[in-house]
Amino acid sequence: MAVQEGSPRPRAGKLTIPAVRERKGGERLAMVATYDTPFARLAEAAGIDLILVGDSLGMVVLGYESTVPVTMDEILHHCRAVVRGAPGTLVVADLPFLSYQLDDRQAIENAGRLLKEGRADAVKLEGGRGMASRIRAVVGAGIPVMGHIGLTPQSAGMLGGFKVQGRDVESAHALIDDALWVAEAGVFAIVVEAVPDEVAAIITERVPVPTIGIGAGPFCDGQVLVGHDLLGFESGPSPRFVRRYADLGATIRDAFAQFASDVQTGVFPGPDESFHLKPEVARQLAAEPR
Repeated sequence: MAVQEGSPRPRAGKLTIPAVRERKGGERLAMVATYDTPFARLAEAAGIDLILVGDSLGMVVLGYESTVPVTMDEILHHCRAVVRGAPGTLVVADLPFLSYQLDDRQAIENAGRLLKEGRADAVKLEGGRGMASRIRAVVGAGIPVMGHIGLTPQSAGMLGGFKVQGRDVESAHALIDDALWVAEAGVFAIVVEAVPDEVAAIITERVPVPTIGIGAGPFCDGQVLVGHDLLGFESGPSPRFVRRYADLGATIRDAFAQFASDVQTGVFPGPDESFHLKPEVARQLAAEPR
């Protein structure tokens, strides 16, 4: 069946982890990061393949300056909301900063909480070669893991800020090495963030699992964007890799402004937004002494 531009994509049901792996080199995967029931419901209706409950919620929803302050309880809260809105979509939840770095036991326990309490289908954690053993432990506990290499926001300070990674030969080789390590450790897919197209292409060619790019060019096996970014919720400049598919920020601001004006001028509520007594009840009340 042909799909018209902008219309919902047909879906055969919820993707499984093996089905994601099988998309390697085939139909590209579409993933969005979103954080609540209404957005998740719309993403599922649109045929989005995977939903990420990212720790980006710290900046996008909670007003933090980075992802670092996000807690397990906050991720769990938003994860449950997303799963309620999109029960037929594979949901991946981020392990937040310092919820998995200490040791294997901590990583397994918190990853398990995201599945058991958050109802996620899989978890995502940041890091390359240095996190391979941690990934192996979590996967060994029966928990599907998505990797994340390149620009890793939880450690952006150590990387010099939110900058493109892998621009020279040495750092490009390090990223390729990271990808191979996390793939060997057992991830079912790898997010590749803020990496030159050519490096992402090499990584995609060399690893046996799908790569999902964000600011990593067109050669990955899929793409992910933050839902609020692609919908244009922010009025300021977006990262260069973001394509805005709507300008909802302006639409929402204008709607709020119109509401405020209508309240102040008495236009709202009008007859259509009001409830009325039956005429006989209104007459009886009006006739009572005051």
